[in-house]
Amino acid sequence: MDTKSRRQKKIPDDELIDLYLATQSQEHFSMLYGRYADKVYSKCLSLLKNEASAQDAAQDIFLKIFLNLAKFNKKSRFSTWVYSITYNYCIDFLRRKKKEKTVLTDDENETDTPEEDVDEKEILEMEIERLAFILDKIPEEDKMVLLMKYREDLSIKDISKAFSKSESAIKMKLKRAKNKVRKLYNESFNEMTILILSIITFI
Repeated sequence: MDTKSRRQKKIPDDELIDLYLATQSQEHFSMLYGRYADKVYSKCLSLLKNEASAQDAAQDIFLKIFLNLAKFNKKSRFSTWVYSITYNYCIDFLRRKKKEKTVLTDDENETDTPEEDVDEKEILEMEIERLAFILDKIPEEDKMVLLMKYREDLSIKDISKAFSKSESAIKMKLKRAKNKVRKLYNESFNEMTILILSIITFI
């Protein structure tokens, strides 16, 4: 890697955005694209379950990012902003495709009822193949919150910004999502299902 490439690689996202907005140089946006193209495509594929749809979605998402870059206010990380745009685009796509009334829940209006919390260690220690199987059975928003927390290692604050919900709502959603996972996990894995699911690999 030459000196220029090493220097470019070290430029923070926020600085790249400022450089692009100041100069309108395609080089700077291309660097941002290079950093996030694979991540955006992977998340689209995980949600849409179709390579062609994921490729089209990724292109549309980067066009949206390009057109709205000046609106990025730096109150959250650029990666969180990109994640939020990606998630919202894919959910809207699924809504239109399946003609669903909604695939999201509004925890802001739900009554907080006493409920046992699940230790994070219990979630993390679940065998990965089985956990992947269970995650595909819960609502998409619950799945994404769990992945953002445990795979992306995002803070409650960042997750709340990505979903435009309060931190308390995200904490409650995480608590309920973990309970759903544990309940489904315990219900799904008897001796017979363990034999069947032992061939499943995590994607």
